[in-house]
Amino acid sequence: MQFSELPLHKSILKAVAEERFHRPTLVQEKAIPLVLAKKNVIVSAQTGTGKTAAFALPIIQLLNEQQEIKSEKNKIKSLIVTPTRELAIQILDNFKSYSKYLDLTTYAVFGGVSLEPQKDALTNGIDILIATPGRLIDLQLQGNLDLSAIEIFVLDEADLMLDMGFINDVKRIEALCPKKKQTLLFSATIPEKINELAKTTLKNPVKVEINPEETTAKNIGQLLYYLPKKNKTDLCLHLLRNTINGKIIIFRRTKFGVDKLEQTLLKNGYKVASIHGEKTQATRNKAIEDFKNRKANILIATDVASRGIDIINVDAIINFDIPNIPETYIHRIGRTGRAGKSGIAFSFCSPDENGYIKTIEFLIEKKIKVIDEHPYPITKPKHKKKQPNTISKHKKGRKSEASKKKKKRWY
Repeated sequence: MQFSELPLHKSILKAVAEERFHRPTLVQEKAIPLVLAKKNVIVSAQTGTGKTAAFALPIIQLLNEQQEIKSEKNKIKSLIVTPTRELAIQILDNFKSYSKYLDLTTYAVFGGVSLEPQKDALTNGIDILIATPGRLIDLQLQGNLDLSAIEIFVLDEADLMLDMGFINDVKRIEALCPKKKQTLLFSATIPEKINELAKTTLKNPVKVEINPEETTAKNIGQLLYYLPKKNKTDLCLHLLRNTINGKIIIFRRTKFGVDKLEQTLLKNGYKVASIHGEKTQATRNKAIEDFKNRKANILIATDVASRGIDIINVDAIINFDIPNIPETYIHRIGRTGRAGKSGIAFSFCSPDENGYIKTIEFLIEKKIKVIDEHPYPITKPKHKKKQPNTISKHKKGRKSEASKKKKKRWY
């Protein structure tokens, strides 16, 4: 299918073509017609599958059609709630790109920056608002937010909002919107609590599920290295010097791990940027921009800080730490091999992470290729042979005599 086959306005199709998108992804092909039909929709698909365009394009189309019929200024028509500032900025950029030939106003509000410009923008009027939960509630409490005209309500990355403790905030925000509205829920996974949320916020939803094996792109090579934990940094340096080139994202499980690896790579002369939850918003934005603009060719990140960030032309992923949630592995490697390009994912597995690899391979329904030829392989411990019973007949005899003596003494 081509984008031109979808019932989208010619101005939207023109903008999409300028982004060099010609064929919709599987999630876009399934979700866009449902959203255009004004259905409530639950979409389950991994990162990197094009979920943002799957709701952005039809929302722009629906609001543009409505605008041609009637004009209601200063009222927010569509609200997209997303868990992180980085995601809010990314979604804003996408909406602006796709709607640049139409008369629609899009704005994003999030924490870490001044409230005043956001208040002014809301006063002046917005058609589409993208927001993080905390800042949205701040604006509502200060009397700067009117959600009474919301027609399309989107929960983006719902499972991440659950992980970050935003679900009660989301329920509170949804209650501020009209009861009669179209609701779209997008999530990488659908755990039980998200199911419960869906039951309370979506009436008769249509479900779109893209299986994990469909999203583990065939053009992403996956390589697995077994090694002692103490040698992971050494193997990382070895591969960077001899094997891996281009733009690289390295995933670590903790903020401390990100900082430690960053210092090591900087000392070794690499151009590195990093993001994690304890860095300021300005620092995180600069790190992402430096990586996008190739001022740094290596980005080290934790999963929560990097979730949903769309960076094109990533050549390789390094799973420095194996994720303990198998879906996270799919999120990570989906950062490369986008838009039909090839990519490669390197995973470093220490003995304590073997169980994680098994669950990942079960989820993706394939074995990850193991590379044995590297400088730090795990040497399998040699099992000692059981020693034969070496008690001599002489000792057995002495033991027997001693036991006889004990028996004689009892009376």
